[in-house]
Amino acid sequence: MRPYRVLVVDDEPDFLETLVRRLERREIPARGAASGKEALAVLETEPCDVMILDVKMPGMDGLEVLRVVKTRWPAVEVILLTGHASVESGIQGMELGAFDYVMKPCKLADLIPKVEQAYERKLLRERAGPP
Repeated sequence: MRPYRVLVVDDEPDFLETLVRRLERREIPARGAASGKEALAVLETEPCDVMILDVKMPGMDGLEVLRVVKTRWPAVEVILLTGHASVESGIQGMELGAFDYVMKPCKLADLIPKVEQAYERKLLRERAGPP
């Protein structure tokens, strides 16, 4: 099933670095972005299959980023991380097209299967073609 590309977006540097490093140790190519604007700039030049996106960030929050991603790169599957945000933010994100949401802090053992499921969904949609 691999390799798929993951973009992790979080404004907490330690969390971001750790998650990217732990994904790469499991042979999942990952890249980090410290803000919503940085994530959008990365997507302009580097495609990704799955985005792990923090909801609560200064400036452009995760829901705003999700709206842009689903408009410009609809094939990217997005998993929201809700920490300081509420479950309502996760549900709102699902309504905007997110694949799923995970409460922060999360265990990598719980996150990786969601990433794999999101990638499988992306592949199924690509095979099915446009609606």
